[in-house]
Amino acid sequence: MDKLLENALKGDELSISRVLTKIEYMTDEGMKYLEELSKKAGNAHTIGITGIPGAGKSTLISSLIEEFSKRRNKKIGVVMIDPSSPISMGSFMGNRIRIQDKTMMNNVFIRSIASRGHLGGVSSEAIMLIEAMDGLGFNPIIVETVGAGQTDTEVVSSVHTITVVNVPGTGDEIQALKAGIMEIGDIYVINKAEYPEADVLYDEIKFAIDSGNWDGWKPLVLKVSALKKIGIKELVDAIEAHEKYLKESGKFTKKIDERRKKMIELIIRRKIDEKISEVINKEALDNWTDLLTIVNRIYDDVKKSL
Repeated sequence: MDKLLENALKGDELSISRVLTKIEYMTDEGMKYLEELSKKAGNAHTIGITGIPGAGKSTLISSLIEEFSKRRNKKIGVVMIDPSSPISMGSFMGNRIRIQDKTMMNNVFIRSIASRGHLGGVSSEAIMLIEAMDGLGFNPIIVETVGAGQTDTEVVSSVHTITVVNVPGTGDEIQALKAGIMEIGDIYVINKAEYPEADVLYDEIKFAIDSGNWDGWKPLVLKVSALKKIGIKELVDAIEAHEKYLKESGKFTKKIDERRKKMIELIIRRKIDEKISEVINKEALDNWTDLLTIVNRIYDDVKKSL
C-alpha cells in the first residue's frame, strides 16, 4: 500500500489532509486513493446539517462535535461546504472560523471546501470526501451544506440523517414551511430556543408534521440552544435513534448505495464539463449569425473528445 495512504489510515492528520486534497482535485493518485478507501467504506453514519443562512448551523455542529467526541468517544469527520464567489470560485471559509477550536481535538478531522457554484447542497468533491472519510474510519461524518434554502434538498441522496435547522424571529416562518427544504428532514431543530418566538415556530412545524402521513420514520422536532449548549444531548440521542431505525429497516445500506451512485454521476458530469470548456476554448467563435451550426459542431467535437 502507498505510504501516504498507509499513514492516513493510521490517523496521521497531515497524511489525511494530503490524501483528501488529492481526491478533491481528482488527480490520478487521488482517484486511486478513493478506490482503495471505498473498499473500506460503508460503515459511517452520515449526518447532513442544512437550513437557511444565519440559522446557526456551524455553532450547532461545534456543539455536536463536543457531545459525540467527549461524551460518546466517537472519531468524527466533518465536511463543511462554503458558498463560492461566482467570479473566482474561491471561498472565505467563514464556517470553519466558527469551529476553529475543534480542529485541535485528537479524534476530530474537519475539512472545508468551496461549493464552486454547486448550490444543490453537495458537489462531487463533497461526496468523494465523505466516501474517503468513511474509508478512513471516521464515524459519524457531519456534513454542513451551503445553506441556500430550497436548493439544499440535493443533500438527501448523500447522507443518512438530515437535520434541518430553523431559527425563530426571521418573519419568514410560513414561507419556510412551504419550501422544499421542509420536506426532507428527519429531524427539525429550532435553534435559539431561548427566543420568545421559538415556541410559535415549534408549534407550526410540529403541526405540519403531525398533519402529514408518514411511512416508517416520523420526523422529530426539537428545541435547542447551540450557543448555550442546551438540548444537544437530546438532539444526539435523536440522531442515534434515527441511525438505529435505518439499520433495523435495512435503509442504512441503501443510503450508501444512493450516495455512491450520486458520486459517480457527479464525477462523470465534472469530467464532461471540463471537456466542454476545453473544446469551446479551442474554437474560433466569430460567425454568430450561424448559431445552430456552431452549437452542432461543438456538440460533435465534445462527443469525439470523450
